[in-house]
Amino acid sequence: MPVFNLTTLHSSQLDASPWVRRFASQIPKDGLVLDLACGGGRHANLLANLGYSVLAVDQDVTVIEQNRGPLIQSQALNLELDEWPLEGQTFEGIVVTNYLFRPHLDRLPGMLTKGGVLIYETFAQGNAQFGKPSSPNFLLNAGELLALAARHGLKVFAYEDIYVDEPKPAMVQRLCALKEG
Repeated sequence: MPVFNLTTLHSSQLDASPWVRRFASQIPKDGLVLDLACGGGRHANLLANLGYSVLAVDQDVTVIEQNRGPLIQSQALNLELDEWPLEGQTFEGIVVTNYLFRPHLDRLPGMLTKGGVLIYETFAQGNAQFGKPSSPNFLLNAGELLALAARHGLKVFAYEDIYVDEPKPAMVQRLCALKEG
């Protein structure tokens, strides 16, 4: 297992979610990890630094294409089409932060290989009091990630539905779960 040393990380990797940093090592090393709705690539870069091969997808991958290493592939995809653009692909791990599109949420567990790990963290009900996102369309309902795991038989390693004050005040829901083999 590679040594994880925060002093060797690029500043964008230091901005990675503590939740993702905490559970990234649970993802098996022998396959591809999906960074879904990757934004600027902070989690893709963190995962690559840990030795994972990563597919980073988002509508706009310009930033990550400028800053990605050799273990990162990037792909510009519209993740909110009726037809799922990642149909038929499987991953050892899936990382999703600050993104929710319910019509495709239940597809994620099926994209995990046996032994694969889902790390999910996004805004939850109650976040409107702190600003955006405030629309219920972008806020997880109480227990929604636990229900997702239960529907798909995932083993939950950790779950939180809490208030955080860093990087800004927010209500978040977080899950790390395993697709048992």
